[in-house]
Amino acid sequence: MGRPRTSDVFCAGALVLLLAPGARAQPETTVGMTGRLDGVVLSGSELEAVPLTDRKSKVVLRIVRVYPHGTAFRYDLEYTGLEPGAHDLRPYLRRKDGSPVGELPPISVRVDPVLPPGQVLPNKLEIETGPRLGGYRFVVIGAVVLWALGAVVLVGSFVFPRRKRRTAPVERPVSLAERLRPLVEGAVAGTLSRPELANLERALLAYWRKRLKLETAAPAVAMDELHKHPEAGPLLARLETWLHRPGPPEPVDVSALLAPYRELPPDAFDLGEGAR
Repeated sequence: MGRPRTSDVFCAGALVLLLAPGARAQPETTVGMTGRLDGVVLSGSELEAVPLTDRKSKVVLRIVRVYPHGTAFRYDLEYTGLEPGAHDLRPYLRRKDGSPVGELPPISVRVDPVLPPGQVLPNKLEIETGPRLGGYRFVVIGAVVLWALGAVVLVGSFVFPRRKRRTAPVERPVSLAERLRPLVEGAVAGTLSRPELANLERALLAYWRKRLKLETAAPAVAMDELHKHPEAGPLLARLETWLHRPGPPEPVDVSALLAPYRELPPDAFDLGEGAR
C-alpha cells in the first residue's frame, strides 16, 4: 500500500476539525442583550430550561423550540448574559422526566461587557457664558417697543368690547402608565408577543438602572436591587414570569402595577419598535 498523499491528509484533518464540537466559534453577545443558538442537537430525553430562582445567576436561558432528531432532540435556544465572560449553558438545562442530565457536549457562549476595558466617563461639559447683549441702544429700542404694545392694548380695550371667554379645559397629557396599560393587559391575556415582552423588559431595566444610579453596578447586583425596589420590583417580576416562565393567565391588578408610572411623561423611556 502506498503512502497517503499530502492533500488527502489535509482534507481529512479539515473534516475532523469541522465536525468537532469545539470547532465552532463561540456565539457572542453583550451584557443584557439576547443571543440565540439554533439547531443544537443534544442526546437523551427532552430537556427544559432550569427555572430562574437564583438572583445571582450569570445567564438566563430559554428554549424557543424543540424538534425530534432521531433518538435525540434538536433545540433552538435563547440566552441573556448578565455578567461578561465565557459561559457554558449546560448547567441551565434539566430533563423533563426528572432523569439525570448525563454527559452533554459543551454549549459555550461568550458575553462581552457593554463598555470596553479602561473606558472612563467624559468630562463634565462646561458652558461659558457669552458677552452681555445690549447697551444704551438696546434699552431705548426695548422701551419703544413696550410703549407701542401698551398703546395698542389700551386702544383695543376701548374700541373692541371685552368678551368673556370660557377657558377651555386643559387636557392632561397621556402618562407613561396609560401608554404601558395596553402592553401590560396584553401580557396578562397572553396576546403580547415575546419580542414585545423582551423590548418592554429591556426598556424598564434601562430606565430603572439609570433612575436608581445602578448603571455601573454589576448586572446581578443591579437585578437584585431592582427586584427589591418597591416601585420597580412588581412590574419587573411580573414581566420575568410572563417572559421566562409562561403559564395560564392569572388575575393581575394592572392599575397597581402601573401606579409608579402615573406621574411620568409618556416619553420617559423608549419602548422600541415593538411597542404598540
